[in-house]
Amino acid sequence: MVSGGLTCRPTRRNEQGMTQQTTSSTRPLRVSRAQAPLSGSIRVPGDKSISHRALMFASLAKGTTHISGLLEGEDVLCTAAAMRALGADAVQEGPGQWRVSGPGVGQLKEPDNVLDMGNSGTAARLLSGILASHGMTSVMTGDASLRRRPMKRVMDPLAGTGATFLAREGGRLPMAIRGLADPKPLDYRLPVASAQVKSAVLLAGLNAVGETRVEEPVATRDHTENMLRHFGAEVSVEKTPDGGRIIRLQGRPNLVARDVAVPGDPSSAAFPLVAALLVAGSDITIFGVGLNPLRTGLFTTLQEMGAQLEILNARTEGGEPVGDLRVRASALKGVEVPPERAPSMIDEYPVLAVAAAYASGVSRFCGVEELRVKESDRLAATVALLENNGVRTAVEGNDMVVYGTAGHIPGGGKVETHMDHRLAMSASVMGLVAEKPVEIDDTSFIETSFPQYLDLMNSIGAGFVA
Repeated sequence: MVSGGLTCRPTRRNEQGMTQQTTSSTRPLRVSRAQAPLSGSIRVPGDKSISHRALMFASLAKGTTHISGLLEGEDVLCTAAAMRALGADAVQEGPGQWRVSGPGVGQLKEPDNVLDMGNSGTAARLLSGILASHGMTSVMTGDASLRRRPMKRVMDPLAGTGATFLAREGGRLPMAIRGLADPKPLDYRLPVASAQVKSAVLLAGLNAVGETRVEEPVATRDHTENMLRHFGAEVSVEKTPDGGRIIRLQGRPNLVARDVAVPGDPSSAAFPLVAALLVAGSDITIFGVGLNPLRTGLFTTLQEMGAQLEILNARTEGGEPVGDLRVRASALKGVEVPPERAPSMIDEYPVLAVAAAYASGVSRFCGVEELRVKESDRLAATVALLENNGVRTAVEGNDMVVYGTAGHIPGGGKVETHMDHRLAMSASVMGLVAEKPVEIDDTSFIETSFPQYLDLMNSIGAGFVA
């Protein structure tokens, strides 16, 4: 059993990939109503989901992969550190520019220390699939927030490969994994829609002889399938009559290095986008945003609410659809979001709830139970975010109901972020349109997914004062 810790959270990496110590502390923020429209053109950081996968797949491919646009938030740097510990050579060559060479499928080495995944549930769950299918013993941990999140949803299917897992009660980190060099292929039907569980099973299948089959009840983000094909794996997808999908992967492919261009993260674009919709007179453009149809539920929903949201210069880059978004201030109305749309916008519900709070009428978000197992219990935390600032809400079964204020969010409350970056950013957007200032207990965790968020928002006129 390994001991000690390989941490990424207190460090940054210089251009040679060497660690540099930094300090981290609580950073509260008080946000007052915007005094002028938001305007200008911006780019948001690279897509976090694709960035994690790019580092992992490049480490499993033969040859050298060059990645451009990689998100360099703390979550992704933790993935880079983990892949180095497993034998890959991952070096930053410039801002967002990385060179990765790996030993190949089945050839990763046992890490000398505990793998620290920071705040990233995506990285922890996907890496579990890789570790379960390599003949080694490894241990994963994370920050206080990640250690509260359940890993049993990946432990259970991955145990079918023959791997052994040992975790705290409820399947929580730290978690030890004893993987197999000759794992069994899996045939697994997801009980609930989860791109992370699907991806973990497919990653385990890379080093298994034969076909790995995953059936999902509702289509979830397909970045893993797209990237598997990009690196040379044989993957097929079949739609089921009830709206689900069956994904088949042929094991032990010869993955070959291929360059990856990471598009702007639609989940990150959500915050300046919603802010521009709500602040009167605003008109902004966000360049190079990923438009994968399994990630754009928020854009569809906002357009249904009356948003002036245009997609310009639509194109394909690195196998993913990309476009520029022009967003203008709009009068929004309440909407009902169907449960089948939830997987395509699960990370965007907190900021959508802010938009619904500012809109006219009632909004109902159906089937959002997955919010209960995110970085925080996002369902409860989003309700508290709104109610502490004078917005009426309700939770009815697995639905969240928001009663719009027709542009009159009272504000004046304090938001507890629970170490959740998306709650902190959603609260900052609400503060720009609330009648009284909004107090946010901590914004330090925003760095996990959106480096320089406050600076970027200030570049279009937000006026945040840290």
